[in-house]
Parts: sequence; C-alpha cells; structure tokens
Amino acid sequence: MSLTSHIEELKKKHQSLSEAVETAQRSPGIDALRIADLKKQKLRIKEEIARLSTT
Repeated sequence: MSLTSHIEELKKKHQSLSEAVETAQRSPGIDALRIADLKKQKLRIKEEIARLSTT
C-alpha cells in the first residue's frame, strides 16, 4: 500500500468517525463515554494523517 492510499484510507476512517460522533450526539440513549471514545479515535487518526502528510 502506498503512502497516499494509506492516508486516503485514514481520511475515510476519520470521516466515518465524524459521522458516528454526530449521530451519537443526537441520540439520547448513547453513553457519554462512547462518544468520548469515538472522539479519541478520531483525534488519533487525525494526528496520524498529519504525521504522514509531513513525511
């Protein structure tokens, strides 16, 4: 897998997590810890994208 395709996959995962966070925040029964976990995953992916993009 090339670096470019890896970054694109990470961007897709980041977008998917963004949508999951938005959906979870609109759902009244979702646990706040679940939302926090999704946001942490999203941040890790964003940091990985930034790290790979500067290489």
